[in-house]
Amino acid sequence: MGLFDPIDLKVPASREAIAAIQSERKPIAIERAKRATYYQGKLDHLDVTRLDDPEEWAKVPIIDKEELRRIGLDAFNKNFLICEPGEVAEFWRSGGATGIPLFYPRTQEDIEWAFIHLCRCWALAGAGRDDVVHMSFPLGVHPAGHLWARSAYHMGTGVMWAGSGANTPSQTQLELINLQQPTMWMGMPSYGLHLANMAVAQGIDLASSRVRKVLVGAEALSNAKREKLESMWGAEVHDLFGMTEVGIPGGDSIHHEGFHIWTDQFLFEVVDEETRLPVPDGTPGLMLITPLFTNNATPFLRWSSGDIVTITNEHSLEGPLGVFPVMQHAHRTAGFWKVRGMNINHAEMEDLVFRVPAVNDFRVEARTGDALEHVWVGIEVPADADGAKVAGALGQQIKAVFEVTAEIEVLETGTLAAEFETTVKAARFVDQRV
Repeated sequence: MGLFDPIDLKVPASREAIAAIQSERKPIAIERAKRATYYQGKLDHLDVTRLDDPEEWAKVPIIDKEELRRIGLDAFNKNFLICEPGEVAEFWRSGGATGIPLFYPRTQEDIEWAFIHLCRCWALAGAGRDDVVHMSFPLGVHPAGHLWARSAYHMGTGVMWAGSGANTPSQTQLELINLQQPTMWMGMPSYGLHLANMAVAQGIDLASSRVRKVLVGAEALSNAKREKLESMWGAEVHDLFGMTEVGIPGGDSIHHEGFHIWTDQFLFEVVDEETRLPVPDGTPGLMLITPLFTNNATPFLRWSSGDIVTITNEHSLEGPLGVFPVMQHAHRTAGFWKVRGMNINHAEMEDLVFRVPAVNDFRVEARTGDALEHVWVGIEVPADADGAKVAGALGQQIKAVFEVTAEIEVLETGTLAAEFETTVKAARFVDQRV
């Protein structure tokens, strides 16, 4: 595959063809996993001729990031690497906002398949040869920025390799957007809001720029955050679904019904959290993903990110990519705090705060003071807003929804952005309790 060669998206002709691919690739995935030290003795009880039977497949152990961290960084390659060192093309860094990052080796074949996954996402968003994208994903050891920029070549889409604010100062990025007039912007949702807030402060109307599409990923995108991005950029927002452990298994179409997921490339399961068996179509359950092709270096089986999702074949997308089902996030099992006996769902809190028009940015912390737990919320508001009034109203809303009294502090504009720019992901929820 040449650097600028058009790419074959390898879209199956039917759902029956997808089922056949899954049936063919599952034994291969098991065979590759058996070569990893971690899986030694853990798969011997499987009947590889019956892997299409849900009860037989359910015997495969589930793995998650906490298990990988328990194994430890030093022992990761020893436990999971199945290719020779000379076959490693690059490393992908996990990008979680908390915990110790891990680095996953990838072979050239893994990368070639990943480009197919990425280009399907470009196609879903309608990118083409008439487009230029201003790419603001980080350009460091985290792979997102490099992968999106390189994959755009295969679509004939021009790219401005700006990177995050840590790569190219945000002020410079606004100047480049004004100068180069891209038709697309892509990056993390929080950084997109940060650039938009900077633009407002400087009297720049991003909504009147040539940007017609905003592509975001690497962070959860709530409806409120999507609406705020669309309003401030004057552009249609497309969400991208990816995780370093497996790749980019889906994207958001023009209908915005959820993520169309590449079920020919990954075995998706939605299972009951207790029985680990499949739930009916459209029923929420724990999502498990098994890579069927990007498993040449680290052969994960039934990877769990802690997401509770629904998957259905009922959607509005037509054309070749309409063969793929739609996955919607319900919530994440890890996205909760319990503060003084009350549950605080991070996604619900984010949705609530971003629906307050006068809040430009925010951060939430669980803290301990005077031996008691409490919630602190730092907010940034426009210069012409009454900060005390905004804080008071927000505190009342949080009290009504979560039944906790939060400490609201109005921060100087740019306080959060300075911190967010230096991180792979914006650590918007931080547990500081001791």
